[in-house]
Amino acid sequence: MQLLIWILTFLLTFCFMEFMAWFTHKYIMHGFLWHLHKDHHNKDHNSWFERNDAFFLFYAFVSIGFFLLWKYTNFWIGLPIGLGIFAYGLCYFIVHDIFIHQRFKLFRNTNNRYAKAVRRAHKMHHKHLGKEDGECFGMLLVPFKYFKLK
Repeated sequence: MQLLIWILTFLLTFCFMEFMAWFTHKYIMHGFLWHLHKDHHNKDHNSWFERNDAFFLFYAFVSIGFFLLWKYTNFWIGLPIGLGIFAYGLCYFIVHDIFIHQRFKLFRNTNNRYAKAVRRAHKMHHKHLGKEDGECFGMLLVPFKYFKLK
């Protein structure tokens, strides 16, 4: 029974992180911390790194915090929560940084409808160079209109 709760906690945490990514992106990155995120929309630098990468560090620290709670206290549920946050972060990195933005030249060509929809939605997000009037703030859940065939 505890294994089932552990697995459900991991899955719920992973799914909740899509909401957190959307919320953070819409209200924090495009809000009061726009100064950290704007270089992701407007390439005003020659570095491979972006100020925007600081947001990755925040969630990494949260995940590590849950691992430490699990290891040094009796907070057993800290492990599946920490792993759920880590797994979402890994998926986000693969989808956003590698697949969409090609920070590493991998996964360039795809005929997968879902992958094309993710790219299309993110392209629409980046169409807006300022912090206002944005759309598609999530990552893995894509509005159906982006699944259209081209």
